[in-house]
Amino acid sequence: MQTADSATAGGAPGTAPGAEQYVVGVDYGTLSGRAVVVRVSDGAELGTGVFEYPHAVVTDKLPGGTDRLPADWALQVPDDYREVLRRAVPAAVQDAGIDPSLVIGIGTDFTACTMVPTTADGTPLNELGQFKDRPHAYVKLWRHHAAQPQADRINRLAAERGEAWLPRYGGLISSEWEFAKGLQLLEEDPEVYGAMEHWVEAADWIVWQLTGDYVRNACTAGYKGIYQDGRYPSEDFLAALNPEFKDFVSAKVEHRIGHLGAPAGRLSEEAAAWTGLPAGIAVAVGNVDAHVTAPAARAVEPGQMVAIMGTSTCHVMNGAELSDVPGMCGVVDGGILDGRWGYEAGQSGVGDIFGWFVNNGVPAAYSEAAAARGIGVHEYLTELAGRQQIGEHGLIALDWHSGNRSVLVDHELSGVVVGQTLATKPEDTYRALLEATAFGTRTIVEAFNSSGVPVQELVIAGGLVKNKLLMQIYADVTGLPLSTVGSSQAPALGSAIHAAVAAGAYPDVTAASHAMGSAPAEVYTPVPENVEAYNALFAEYTTLHDYFGRGGNDVMHRLKAIQRDAIRKAAGVEVSA
Repeated sequence: MQTADSATAGGAPGTAPGAEQYVVGVDYGTLSGRAVVVRVSDGAELGTGVFEYPHAVVTDKLPGGTDRLPADWALQVPDDYREVLRRAVPAAVQDAGIDPSLVIGIGTDFTACTMVPTTADGTPLNELGQFKDRPHAYVKLWRHHAAQPQADRINRLAAERGEAWLPRYGGLISSEWEFAKGLQLLEEDPEVYGAMEHWVEAADWIVWQLTGDYVRNACTAGYKGIYQDGRYPSEDFLAALNPEFKDFVSAKVEHRIGHLGAPAGRLSEEAAAWTGLPAGIAVAVGNVDAHVTAPAARAVEPGQMVAIMGTSTCHVMNGAELSDVPGMCGVVDGGILDGRWGYEAGQSGVGDIFGWFVNNGVPAAYSEAAAARGIGVHEYLTELAGRQQIGEHGLIALDWHSGNRSVLVDHELSGVVVGQTLATKPEDTYRALLEATAFGTRTIVEAFNSSGVPVQELVIAGGLVKNKLLMQIYADVTGLPLSTVGSSQAPALGSAIHAAVAAGAYPDVTAASHAMGSAPAEVYTPVPENVEAYNALFAEYTTLHDYFGRGGNDVMHRLKAIQRDAIRKAAGVEVSA
């Protein structure tokens, strides 16, 4: 398979020798896109721009539509992503106050696995008139979990056949990934599937928009596209899932792959007009928000686990050797850095869970009290929860409100809070949910440790680092030293680092990370008595985790089935007995 490494590198056209140079990093999140202008010499972040997606996440009805989407769907509108280039990038350059002609490269990262069905020239199918009302023609966001039945079939068949790639994904692949979502598309809307000529990760689609060239990135190909040892799952395997799925790889997926930090191409005239950047500058191969954050955090050595905490959490780290970690999202050769095995795990819901509780479980009196203090409800609840002794609230929660990504890889699991009484207060439940997500991270850390991939340090990035109580809870629950990344835009900084390498300013990502990466902002040390107290609570969490998650009681799956039938009935769809 061809790679994109041969694209020519270099600086911006017309850049004067010795002049200060800059790069732009663009981070595509779940609800918005963020651009940052970074100085190449030292990684200083000079300007930012943010653009909120007008359509946000589509979970109810298509834009302009009337039909309700089924449960567990999460779609997006691809033109929202283009608008980030038109709005956030120029805003960042203006905020930085630099001459755009001094920008030598641009890099991007995306949530994953977020999939775009396109024509041969990259046009998203929802932008074609005949498909604008078809849900399967839209972008399937990473948290689209409606392909769980297809994922279950893929996992059963792979286990039965002893597919060599399955252990590389902890023994299970996720409904979030491109094969499960592609199979769902085929089986639920074969006309859209037939019209689709490329099944494209959004990380690669946005680079395609910037350069006019389609290059698959090695990160998502490996972690989300089941690309291992130079090949995808076989046609024989795909045909066993569904005869019409046989040529999914050859007809829809397979494409030349670019290594991380390499140039995917040059900024086109059209994209230069969108962004205000010079045409012809280097555009880095696409990447994933979590994976670009490791070099932004200067956390590229084995033993350093980086957790990017936002609506969900993604855990990534480099390893010197290949090991199988049960329930991990994947291990990929060169998935984070060339020459290292890149490991990934994750939690499907973290900040989303805290937000859900604040939006749905807090009485008006708390909102009024917070407003009177001039603080947010999250901050108010954190303050109240921080006054408690560990275990004082008498609760244990499971952090599965958006399913479980690692280590169970089951998005039909759901949240639980045990121990509530008539005396339970909102801050009690809030703290229990904070702790539950920390227990989920410890479960992942212990899976890595027991598999011969030792975790010695936690490095945290993302919006939740501002919550000091949460960070101390994570240090105490895991028993690990913890630091937070100094950059408030760590993924965008990571993309800028890759842009600098693609432009030829540094020989590789490691060198650029040392020069441009962000120093720690805060350092948290586990408190021994807190570690001991949380060990007792973690034992209870693990009992509940295994009971509901490992087959002791499948009530969550049964409730999901009942819910799906009820939603179908409400929509007037006949439900079989």
